[in-house]
Amino acid sequence: MALHVMDEANRCLQCKVPQCQKGCPINTNIPEAIRLLKENQLDEAGRMLFENNPLTTVCSLVCNHEKQCEGHCVLGKKGAPVHFSTIENYISTTYANKMTKGPAKSNGMRVAIIGSGPAGITIAIILARYGYQVTIFEGKDKIGGVLRYGIPEFRLPKSVLDDIQYRHLEMKGIKIRPNTTIGGGAIGIEDLFRDGYKAIFIGTGVWNPNSLHIKGETFGNVHFGINYLNNPDSYKLGDRVIVIGAGNAAMDVARTAIRKGVQNLTCFSLSRKVAASDYEFSYAKLEGVRFEYNKMPVEILDNGVIFRDLLEDEEGNFTEVPASDKLYESDSVIISISQGPRNRIVSTTEGLKANAKGLLVADETGHTSRPGIFASGDVVNGARTVVEAVAHSKVVAESMHQYMQSLKKQYEEDK
Repeated sequence: MALHVMDEANRCLQCKVPQCQKGCPINTNIPEAIRLLKENQLDEAGRMLFENNPLTTVCSLVCNHEKQCEGHCVLGKKGAPVHFSTIENYISTTYANKMTKGPAKSNGMRVAIIGSGPAGITIAIILARYGYQVTIFEGKDKIGGVLRYGIPEFRLPKSVLDDIQYRHLEMKGIKIRPNTTIGGGAIGIEDLFRDGYKAIFIGTGVWNPNSLHIKGETFGNVHFGINYLNNPDSYKLGDRVIVIGAGNAAMDVARTAIRKGVQNLTCFSLSRKVAASDYEFSYAKLEGVRFEYNKMPVEILDNGVIFRDLLEDEEGNFTEVPASDKLYESDSVIISISQGPRNRIVSTTEGLKANAKGLLVADETGHTSRPGIFASGDVVNGARTVVEAVAHSKVVAESMHQYMQSLKKQYEEDK
């Protein structure tokens, strides 16, 4: 692998205006990382990657590289781009084993992180670097959020998340309270403020599956994609499965089901072009997933789904085709058309506002309608990519730091 990585590194042109870096949502200094690697300074390259992106090991595996860094590489215009994903993964995973530094000196201020998905982990790591006493409250038994419970093992091994928990959280003194839900249970937001937390971050993600609102959706042969990915081994799908949806999450569902023994799986898309990335789409086809296009689900039956044909014009507008309804038989149906938030915290916290979709209202720096409460990630922006969540959360972490330092300054002036 190292030889392959160096082959890729040697292809980099070290552009004066690196388009690859412009294409990266978190602005990774790709040419510098490659330069350091080529000069046998792997530790320096790894340190730079982690300081810029605490989840660099994750992003090297799950980012949509074809539209981001690699999609902007100038070499890709006439041939193959430099595959920085491979280089980043090699540098970050190799350097991760050398990250043994303990906690920063405590500044005496407590911070609560609700949710341990990409946003929560990022906020926790950055604030711990400043010396804050960070506690993560996670509703499930292990950290990771959508990384662990929404991305299949074959795309993101759980060992990567376990390593993040050990090296980036536990070794840095960050406390984790698993199986702990904030709001509507034993602990609420007011309890956290009572116990001296100076700032609270909410990064609970989007876990409520969106539904089709068609007849038959409550039948026993119907499941939701986000629930299936949470624990696929608990489902008995049969040999023939229909997946309604064609985004990246639907590809994860389909490819997981194929690996669990489903023999005949078809994804149905409203459009003639699937919403998933070309990379995920091509792998799904390679692994045996079939696709039907311009099909709208009308009704779910015990033995399949009735779809109606759609005509699609050049502008992406749809027209239903009369008398085109057809039953496509299946043993199970999985609906994968994105997710929305759970509003338990909003409904139990005075002064915390959400929009019509149930997403938390927050400004660009993460301030919500309630002083001292911050939010970012999917619970604010809806389902987005991991790297987008990390990039926004870096801004929010600095905003929280400034807020708490202003509290400290005010306290000292009032003494």
